[in-house]
Amino acid sequence: MFRKILIANRGEIACRVMATCRRMGIASVAVCSDADADSRHVALADEAWPIGPAPARESYLVINRIIEVARRSGAEAIHPGYGFLSENAAFAEACAEVGIVFIGPPPAAIRAMGSKATAKAIMERAGVPLVPGYHGEDQDPATLTAAAARIGYPVLIKASAGGGGKGMRVVTRAADFPAALEAARREAASSFGDDRVLIEKYLTRPRHIEIQVFADRQGNTVSLFERDCSIQRRHQKVIEEAPAPGMDPARRRAMSEAAIAAARAVGYVGAGTVEFIAEGDGFYFMEMNTRLQVEHPVTEMITGQELVEWQIRVAHGEPLPLTQDQLAISGHAIEARIYAEDPARDFLPSIGPLLHLRQPRESADVRVDTGVRQGDRITPHYDPMIAKLIVRGEDRAAALRRLAAALAEYEVAGVQTNLGLLRAIAAHPAFAGADLDTGFILRHEAELMPPAAANPVDTTVVWAAATMALLRDQLVAKQAQAAASADTWSPWGLADAWRLNGDGYQDLLLRDEAATVPVRAHPRGDGGFVLDLPAGSVHADATEDTDGMILRLDGVHRRLHVVRRGAELTVIFGGRNHVVHAVDPLAPPCTDSAGDDRLTAPIPARVARVLVRPGDIVPKGTPLIILEAMKMELTLAAPIDGRVESVRHEVNDMVEEGTELVTFAPAEEAA
Repeated sequence: MFRKILIANRGEIACRVMATCRRMGIASVAVCSDADADSRHVALADEAWPIGPAPARESYLVINRIIEVARRSGAEAIHPGYGFLSENAAFAEACAEVGIVFIGPPPAAIRAMGSKATAKAIMERAGVPLVPGYHGEDQDPATLTAAAARIGYPVLIKASAGGGGKGMRVVTRAADFPAALEAARREAASSFGDDRVLIEKYLTRPRHIEIQVFADRQGNTVSLFERDCSIQRRHQKVIEEAPAPGMDPARRRAMSEAAIAAARAVGYVGAGTVEFIAEGDGFYFMEMNTRLQVEHPVTEMITGQELVEWQIRVAHGEPLPLTQDQLAISGHAIEARIYAEDPARDFLPSIGPLLHLRQPRESADVRVDTGVRQGDRITPHYDPMIAKLIVRGEDRAAALRRLAAALAEYEVAGVQTNLGLLRAIAAHPAFAGADLDTGFILRHEAELMPPAAANPVDTTVVWAAATMALLRDQLVAKQAQAAASADTWSPWGLADAWRLNGDGYQDLLLRDEAATVPVRAHPRGDGGFVLDLPAGSVHADATEDTDGMILRLDGVHRRLHVVRRGAELTVIFGGRNHVVHAVDPLAPPCTDSAGDDRLTAPIPARVARVLVRPGDIVPKGTPLIILEAMKMELTLAAPIDGRVESVRHEVNDMVEEGTELVTFAPAEEAA
């Protein structure tokens, strides 16, 4: 067996592979960019080597640098994880040239399946069913436009060399095809270095079902059954489960046989996933991912097998641990991906520190795979996934109950997350009824992502918790001040609102996104307060420890968390984050310099394309500039009708959040 393995990746998957290495007694070598020097995967590794600046193209994607680290560290094998170089045939060949084992398939299989067009041609010869489409080499726009018309709208444009939703566009009208084609090609070139695309018929209510396959060098190939990955946003998976709901044995057998045929057609070795879309009685080959998938834990949960260990053993030349007849399904598993993103803003990634991170308690049936810790920062350089929450139950209903309970325990403050959306999906009747397809989130958007005002909340608890946190912080500060004073008995070191005449009280001013609320706090002899709140007065006291705050209102106890960041307090209660600001009434009023006459960057990003020039007259909604961040493109549009006065940045410029990009003169001034 290998003595030392280098993991050519970062974050959650690097930590995941290291856990298996440690259990197997194999030393692990981490690589890290400058941005990841203090990351969790570095802390978990037996040794860690720097490989360059934060951008992946200057660190994690530099083949020669990673090979050199493997050689110098004495690593006998490299596990590529997923993403980055995991499906790069040149990387696999570079490993072989220096005598290092690549824990993945042969380069020829990677190349064959890396091109969607080539893969579909191979699958057609192998008898694997395909979606009607165009997979040809002629990439002239006129050819592609004609192919789309022949296939019939709606169609799907897909990057030929990649996956993960990059370089993918749904087109419903012929008039929209040229712009969509250009955008897909640009994103494909940026993500994969290859702007070739293919065109397929877009199925309107498909399910995304994939088969986990495994093959060894002795010629054995097995299916570890299916996963349903239909719950998606931006063509990327959000919730995955195994087995697929409603899958009957005959269809499972047919899809498994098709997946095994696909793997054998390219001489596959190792872990791979054959992805299908299914609608009605039909299923069609989409692509094969020649690597371990993000969602592999649900397969592990229902089969009891450790797929990373399988990968390592197969790469070492061992046969598959089990035959097809020895594999069986036990129970049901669901995985939810927790992302730092804002679903209300079209899933815009969220950048910032993880000020508070509380994960569900892990057990045999609840698992959290993560690459971050409390205090770590979500940066603009990499994918914004915080963690994967995986649960198992004896059946789907039991797994769903366990998922809802675990999501209720999950708490994150400091960045926006999709936790609210995940909780809403888990509680939705259509999800419980397994009415699944890739349009699920969009179809149920109104119920899954309602406006904040439509979410009822006990505002008394929120205002009281914020008030008690502020009062406690004031008391701690006063006590520290008194302890540092020469006169420890000075009355100025007290924070009890004592008054010579009449009852003491303290006024505070709190603000959330909906209102500004005055609160008057009257101290009580028992250390509590009477709080005058908008809904009336309550008797309140609170204690805080490492597990959060216990708030007592009129004798009723509630457990919650209050996370501080300057004057901002995040009250985590009722499965939601409620952001409250302490307002200083003596502070000068703030003015917002941004307005409709300028366009600013919503997150740190790279300028991918500038679509206008100074002097252009643009109607509201016209695309002006395209940013690239965290593996996705963001198209920013004109906020008003007007004339472009200035464009402040050029292609490839890096911009921070809030950076002014374009300025306008309103329509009446432009006329």
